[in-house]
Amino acid sequence: MATLLINGKSHTVDVDPGTPLLWVIRERLQLTGTKFGCGVAQCGACTVHLDGRAVRSCQTTVAQAAGKKITTIEGLDPAGRHPLQVAWIAEQVPQCGYCQSGQLMAAAALLARNPNPSDQDIVTAMSGNICRCATYPRIKRAIKRAAQGVRS
Repeated sequence: MATLLINGKSHTVDVDPGTPLLWVIRERLQLTGTKFGCGVAQCGACTVHLDGRAVRSCQTTVAQAAGKKITTIEGLDPAGRHPLQVAWIAEQVPQCGYCQSGQLMAAAALLARNPNPSDQDIVTAMSGNICRCATYPRIKRAIKRAAQGVRS
């Protein structure tokens, strides 16, 4: 048994402590915005926040996550009005959209620690999130646009 605090709600789950957090989020709790991509923490599709830090939920165990504040894409802003979500729409970032929840979560962690990132800060912070559609220029523009909203 483990108790997980996900998007501000406490969830007690009966799983092996070594179970990847991703599977609890998606399969047990039906929060399907977090995606399975590669399973080896290389693509970033499964990115969530653990105590405000971007982590790969496919390689983060339930034991590692227990007792910490977990935020998924559903908890970023339940109304979908986080400055990044607004900027993503304004910049028409998604093409296929599969990687976007991970991209948004990585970008949100960046802006939380650096509300005025340089182009290089963005490239460095986002380098672990792969977009097969190569919307990287739009992602960068959206992060810069959102930074204006985060600072105000």
